[in-house]
Amino acid sequence: MSAQTSQITPDVVAAHGLSPEEYDTVLKALGREPNLVELGIFSVMWSEHCSYKSSRLHLKKLPTQAPWVICGPGENAGVIDIGDGQAAIFKMESHNHPSYIEPYQGAATGVGGILRDVFTMGARPVANMNALRFGRPDHPKMKHLVQGVVAGIGGYGNCVGVPTVGGETNFHKAYDGNILVNAMTVGVAETDKIFYCAATGLGNPIVYVGSKTGRDGIHGATMASADFDEKSEEKRPTVQVGDPFTEKLLIEACLELMATDAIVAIQDMGAAGLTSSSVEMASKGGAGIRLNMNNVPCREEGMTPYEMMLSESQERMLMVLQPGKEAMAEAIFRKWELDFAIIGEVTDTGHMVLEFNGEVVCDIPLGPLADDAPQYDRPYLAAADYKVWANVPALPAVPESSDIAGDLLTLIACPDLASRKWIWEQYDSQVGGDTLQKSGGDAAVVRIHGTDKALAISTDCSPRYCYADPYEGGKQAVAETWRNICAVGATPLAITNCLNFANPQRPEIMAQIVGCLNGMGDACRALDYPIVSGNVSLYNESKATGGGSAILPTPAIGGVGLMLDHRKNATIRFKAEGEVIWLIGAEGSHLGQSVYLREIHGIEAGDAPTVNLDVELRNGESVRQLISDGVATAVHDISDGGLAVALAEMAMASGLGAKLDVTLNTAQAFGEDQSRYVVTTAADVTLEGATRLGTVGGAELLGVPVAQLKAANEAFFKEWMEA
Repeated sequence: MSAQTSQITPDVVAAHGLSPEEYDTVLKALGREPNLVELGIFSVMWSEHCSYKSSRLHLKKLPTQAPWVICGPGENAGVIDIGDGQAAIFKMESHNHPSYIEPYQGAATGVGGILRDVFTMGARPVANMNALRFGRPDHPKMKHLVQGVVAGIGGYGNCVGVPTVGGETNFHKAYDGNILVNAMTVGVAETDKIFYCAATGLGNPIVYVGSKTGRDGIHGATMASADFDEKSEEKRPTVQVGDPFTEKLLIEACLELMATDAIVAIQDMGAAGLTSSSVEMASKGGAGIRLNMNNVPCREEGMTPYEMMLSESQERMLMVLQPGKEAMAEAIFRKWELDFAIIGEVTDTGHMVLEFNGEVVCDIPLGPLADDAPQYDRPYLAAADYKVWANVPALPAVPESSDIAGDLLTLIACPDLASRKWIWEQYDSQVGGDTLQKSGGDAAVVRIHGTDKALAISTDCSPRYCYADPYEGGKQAVAETWRNICAVGATPLAITNCLNFANPQRPEIMAQIVGCLNGMGDACRALDYPIVSGNVSLYNESKATGGGSAILPTPAIGGVGLMLDHRKNATIRFKAEGEVIWLIGAEGSHLGQSVYLREIHGIEAGDAPTVNLDVELRNGESVRQLISDGVATAVHDISDGGLAVALAEMAMASGLGAKLDVTLNTAQAFGEDQSRYVVTTAADVTLEGATRLGTVGGAELLGVPVAQLKAANEAFFKEWMEA
């Protein structure tokens, strides 16, 4: 076997992100020293980004099954049954580090990658969502990052022809040096045309399709598995470059071939590119794989097998085809002006073997690369010790507000609650003609083309809750998506997630991971709301000058629900004068970790609000019934900013004010107690168990003109971007 020589020194091993102990494991797995190609392959496959070595142990505890779950975690995306022979296929993934280094391409290729995860399984993508976290708006780099990320998401999604229908954007100093860009895609497929990645069939051809391989993105997975330092700008070459027009061609070509019986297995080339796709296909199929690297389509001269295997060039796929179908498949891809090359075959050796210029340049057993990759039970603080470490100040005595109306104006103008109109106006939300609700409501609603059904989609997380109490924060992140989906009238079915945390080798960070996962798991079980796919993004912290340190724990949740009759979808806007406004759930009392406390009093203190999952389930089911029965005319869940902000958002969406029968104190107006909704009904309706708040009417809320509320709400982004 060719040495592909470059002496493997401790420095070379360290540069590939492997610890001395992990390198010893490599030596034992091979029974010899690896060459540079083999070291590179171990490096990316054992990175946190690909192996989940610090989280796999705890991820196994999450609930992943339900009668409607067709495929849970382990494939490119999760699959649920939505009736009538149709399935929803969806996943959320991170592109955090690339987006900090090069915001436009980092965000754009994040969208491209998650689209491929979904259409790889046979689905036509119908909706994109995102969850974005930025640092302080006055940070010198933040405006550039926001502009670049939003432009990248819009540029890619708009060009590829998939609507971007919603998401969330928040700001906190903890993200100054490490922003988060999480992208989610939902697609629809026929249940008898779902494709998986397991390579089978001795001698079956392995085919490369899509764009050519370049040197962009080499070591991208390794870079995404380390924290930042002062040299983060030097990592710009590890950021991939996307081409949405090619992705559109790739979608159509793949779906055309999927309509035949030619495909045995298919996998997109995402993180770690050709390495991860080939390893995952062979290991899932219990097979081996042999590739001729001379056949890999390359767009640069003199590329080595090391570069080809580690490149993360975009818009590429790997397939196993039925023998004899090669010519038909090639004709389809050539018609769409895409590369097509037979680069290898399925073997029964259980090894990955690579040949180049007639020599074997890599021979690795697949077990150690995939199923037997390192798995760590990293130490973590007990809940009580974590509270001591987190050192969250106790909630002080909060004085009664002397100006509820003025405080409301301040809150709805703050960066976290300001209108995101500047963002979502850059996204094409209507392409395809099936978007029924987009950004600005509780959940996006997208009709399933040609049917009465619709999918409801929401992304949510409250990182400040997760920092104060990881367990309750994890519960709340799941419950918030459940609540948003119920609020539009859909039945929540399953979630995907993107688990963003800092360095898992720190016991306090590992305590956040374990606590949040435990809370998520309990919420999913109580709500019958399984996790079917996801992504883990660790080492989100920065040592760069001017940056923070660790991000807040941010387990972003993407929920999907089903609506059988899209005509019954509920919206947040007040509908008519004289309708009655009701509160479902407890009155506000919890000001700990609230936006009010931070924005009005300048402190982050107190416990996170608790989530009573029995109440959550009961209230959500009640709201869905009110919508289904046609009783509820408008619905909005209560979240950041409490009841007063929820009422303001309903008023601003409609231009109608509200006349309240009750006088709200500070906690009632701004408390962030969970499991609550505002519902409006016709004047002659009485809701048992709900609290009557008042009626819709006039042009004011709490004495403030609705027009003034709206102007304050829309001012932040407009003034920031024009400054």
